Amino acid sequence: MDTSDPKAGASARRQLTVSYKPLGALTPDPRNARTHSKRQIEQIVQSIRAFGFTNPILADPQGNLIAGHGRLRASKEMGLQQVPVIELTGLSEVQKKALRLADNKIALNAGWDTEILKLELADLSIPEIDLDLSLTGFSAGEIDVVLAESDDPDDEVIPPVPEHPRVQAGDIWQLGEHRVACGDGRDAAFLQRLIGEGEKVDCAFLDPPYNVKINGHANAKGRHREFAMASGEMTENEFRTFLADSLGACAKVSRDGAVHFVCMDWRHMDDVTASVSDVYDTLLNICVWNKSNAGMGSLYPSKHEMIFVYRVGEAAHTNCVELGKHGRNRTNVWDYPSVNSMRGSRREDLALHPTVKPVAMVADGTVRANAPD
Repeated sequence: MDTSDPKAGASARRQLTVSYKPLGALTPDPRNARTHSKRQIEQIVQSIRAFGFTNPILADPQGNLIAGHGRLRASKEMGLQQVPVIELTGLSEVQKKALRLADNKIALNAGWDTEILKLELADLSIPEIDLDLSLTGFSAGEIDVVLAESDDPDDEVIPPVPEHPRVQAGDIWQLGEHRVACGDGRDAAFLQRLIGEGEKVDCAFLDPPYNVKINGHANAKGRHREFAMASGEMTENEFRTFLADSLGACAKVSRDGAVHFVCMDWRHMDDVTASVSDVYDTLLNICVWNKSNAGMGSLYPSKHEMIFVYRVGEAAHTNCVELGKHGRNRTNVWDYPSVNSMRGSRREDLALHPTVKPVAMVADGTVRANAPD
């Protein structure tokens, strides 16, 4: 029984047969308008190696390509002897030209359900699967943009602080894939315990105390205790030693080429640069957090904080430049609202800590130097 669409033409009812032909029997169209970069050809190569040749080349009876120029080039790169081909007969030259364009353009006209796409990519990102996500055709930058697109720091639920804290120095808490520790940041051995034996840090966002009194600078209401160290009591030399010890400990547990983001206010920029000469090899940049609200102060209240970007060692650092191609551009000026300008759960953060940094700023700022596995 013929179940084909009675309104379709003869070409729509044609039975297609896949046969294998040697590469030398196929001729690319000299007027093929579709371009293929070296990177895309490599993606096709990796796809064929991972999944097989799942999409046959389309050609006319004379072996002239109609669709599949990229796949043919990838096959030559791989050294294949023959490829699967569907031979299309009965097409006029005009129809062949139109099909060459339509085969590429119609696919480009499709869109994405971003929520479903995010779920699919998230499923494939599970470490236990051990899949090279580049096999999906999405770059690391595209995947990062999709997975981060609907993240909202306000969705975080922060539990109330217990009246009698149970945490003691040396405690390490496992929170899913994450760890939180209570200890001395100047102790490299303790940091190694935190990240795990044999592990190395790829990227670190470090927010040491600024050696500035909290009350009178970070807030005026006296609702926070001063930091245990570097809260305005240290001399210049003491503070520089403190910074060298703190940042140096983290550098010791970081890989060669790791990137460290170091926060500091304008008062102690010189202290940072003076204290890290033996810690870091290269200052990559200085980023500025441009806040929505100014802090306290009489002459020109400060509305920004500095984030020094350093490289550990001499190896090349990660730079996920693909992010910029997909709408996630990053300059060295970061515009994020101050927590003291927010309401709701973000405002509650300020009650927990006097110098809160926006979670989104930390995530967005460091992602370029911290490509996913």
